Amino acid sequence: MGPASKKNKKKKPSFRKLLKTSNLKLENKLKNRQFKQQSSAKKQRKEQRKLRQAITDVSHKTLKPLERYKKKPEGEEEEDEEEFLESLPVDMMDEDDLEQIKAMAKKASFLTRDISSCAPVHAKKRKSEQPVEQYEKMPRKMQQEEEKELIHLLPIKDKRGLIPQTMEKPVVPEAEEEEEPIDQLIKEEEPESVPLLTPREQLELRTQRLTEKKLRIASLSSAILADPHVNIKRLKELRAMLMETDPCVAVTVRKLVMVSLLEVFKDVVPSYRIRPLTEEEKATKVKKETLQLREFEEGLVSQYKFYLEDLEQTVKDWKQKKQKRSQAVSLQSYKGLAEVAIRCICDLLVALPHFNFHNNIVVMVVPLMSDPVRKVSEMCCEAVGKLLKQDKMGQASLAVVKVISGVVKGRNYNVKPQVLNCLLCLRIKEVEMKKDTDDTAPKKKFMSFKEKRTNLSRMQRKWKKAEEKLQKELLEAEASDSKEKKIKLHTETLNIVFLIYFRILKKARKSILLSSVLEGLAKFAHLINLEFFDDLLAVLYGLITSGDLTYRESLHCILTSFHILSGQGDVLNIDPLKFYNHLYKTLLTLHAGGTNENTAIVLQCLDVMLTKRRKQVTLQRAQGFLKRLSTLSLHLLPDSSVGILAANRTLMHTFPKCDILLDNEMQGSGVYLPELDVPEYCNPQNTSLWELHLLKRHYHPMVRKFAAHLMKGAPSEGSGALSMELSRRTPVQLFEDYSVKDMSFNPPVAGPPSKKKEHFTIGEAFLDSELKPLIDAALQNESEQTSLDFTSQHTQQET
Repeated sequence: MGPASKKNKKKKPSFRKLLKTSNLKLENKLKNRQFKQQSSAKKQRKEQRKLRQAITDVSHKTLKPLERYKKKPEGEEEEDEEEFLESLPVDMMDEDDLEQIKAMAKKASFLTRDISSCAPVHAKKRKSEQPVEQYEKMPRKMQQEEEKELIHLLPIKDKRGLIPQTMEKPVVPEAEEEEEPIDQLIKEEEPESVPLLTPREQLELRTQRLTEKKLRIASLSSAILADPHVNIKRLKELRAMLMETDPCVAVTVRKLVMVSLLEVFKDVVPSYRIRPLTEEEKATKVKKETLQLREFEEGLVSQYKFYLEDLEQTVKDWKQKKQKRSQAVSLQSYKGLAEVAIRCICDLLVALPHFNFHNNIVVMVVPLMSDPVRKVSEMCCEAVGKLLKQDKMGQASLAVVKVISGVVKGRNYNVKPQVLNCLLCLRIKEVEMKKDTDDTAPKKKFMSFKEKRTNLSRMQRKWKKAEEKLQKELLEAEASDSKEKKIKLHTETLNIVFLIYFRILKKARKSILLSSVLEGLAKFAHLINLEFFDDLLAVLYGLITSGDLTYRESLHCILTSFHILSGQGDVLNIDPLKFYNHLYKTLLTLHAGGTNENTAIVLQCLDVMLTKRRKQVTLQRAQGFLKRLSTLSLHLLPDSSVGILAANRTLMHTFPKCDILLDNEMQGSGVYLPELDVPEYCNPQNTSLWELHLLKRHYHPMVRKFAAHLMKGAPSEGSGALSMELSRRTPVQLFEDYSVKDMSFNPPVAGPPSKKKEHFTIGEAFLDSELKPLIDAALQNESEQTSLDFTSQHTQQET
């Protein structure tokens, strides 16, 4: 055992030896591979050389004529026949067989080899070196007659059994088929002898045809809605009316059919997505009801698909201005048809987000959001906004956001701002908040087996087991899985939204989309990752100081930065003093001659900067903003003035020491400097709110009411307090409630009093009682010429 075991033991090879052997193996493999490649290349070159040689030989070779046999003289032929007969055993053969053998002997192909071939008969098969001759000798395929189609008829039953019956399918000759369209064309070219109709008769004829079409549409639609599973094939008839060719009613009928099919599909479509059946499912036998349901679903999906294709083709024809051959619809009518088709597509987008081909509808609608036609773009933007608002799970929102990202990037950011404004309708903020509360809530723990054994009896353990099973089922029913899926979809959606926004901030800062980007960042800023805050704030301040932004865009920058700082940004030690100074400096750019929409953004900025960050705001800064806002309210429209005064009321409640501005006494040294752009150093405590006295005599009743309320110190109770309805409303809500968008006062303002007398006296109205008898006397003595010398009475009295 000892020496044998020693022999069996092999020495382990060293690492260096293994390395050498592995290198050798690799080299051998490489050499083998190269040798194989070289040999295959040699074979290929040899075959190509043979083929070229064969082609050259054929081209230079002269064709040899076929072998010809000269006819022998008649005497020699008879001698040959006699020798041939003598060699045969004639005694053992019949006369008929002998004649047949004679006839076959005369044929050279029977006894001799093929005359056209020079090779021996039993030669071995070799690769032919003359491929062209071999190709020429191959037999040609003869033209075969087409097999006639048979129609299987009902069989005939006889005593012997069933006799199958067939019949040839009648074939229409091609000549007749070709002649028919020619005849039709000739008939079309010939002027029809139709009597000319008056305009009134034409209108009556059109009304009659249109009524017939309407009744047809109504009957088909009602039949489908009455029993969709049975009458699903009627959808095809109704959809066929989209191709109406009568030029009198074609446009109206097509519009009516589009809208009718829309309503039919909205009513008939089930509340689930229909998937195609697999081969196994098709092969299995099912009940009659299941089969009917499958046929209904298949027909519904196919007709719905064709309907969407027709709508898309209508829009394409309008965009491309493509004239159809039938010419039933003129180019001028394409716009109206396309608008109806787009309206139907938008309704389907909102009404059927769960059904098949919804992503195809999204791909159709999103590019039309930036269409040059204003009506079309507004329809599509409104539909997308509705879809995003009502989407709870997030699948439709993710599809829309993906397509919007592709469109914005594909068009090089040359789209309308309304496309990005639709992203503000995303419902992501609420779901993220619910997710946080769910994570912080303590999870319910179930009892272990040992705890049950020690603390519970057998019956209690049984009940406890059933209760825990029920609770687990309830937890599954709460769709915890769907919650995770929803959060995942919303996270992916938000990533794409931020990708769109950051792309525009990086590559298209001077684009018209910047305002929408900043507004979107202001809404979703609390969901941005904390790592990007410093860089984003630096970018926003750089945009503000660049001077390339409009006032509205700079306000959005300020609002975005404070939204960032109010959420997760509280952890960061960042002083936003430069944003405060910029807003204080630019407040006076608002005026009654400009747009009134910026006031709402200013009010939002004031709420985020002063009210919500009250602990980080000094008293001097609050007083400076209060004085500047009171000055601003003098030269704004009434709705903006109401909003600004409501913001002042909130400031006075947040910072109670601001009531010193209602007194005339000065506190501290210095003079108020209104031209200074820094609110802390303008000495606001040394001035007073004298603007309230002017606003107290304002023409608008609500402005007067708020001015009087602020002059009394903005009390919450007492005689100077506002009503409960007004005190609960925010400044932005009050600005929207008393809006003057319709160019009318809200509430209506009483006009100035008229100068005309309301009452007239009838009869004598003389202030001097002696004047009346004098007038009467003068009227009686009209004929008499009396002197009107008033000095005569005085001269007589003197005498």
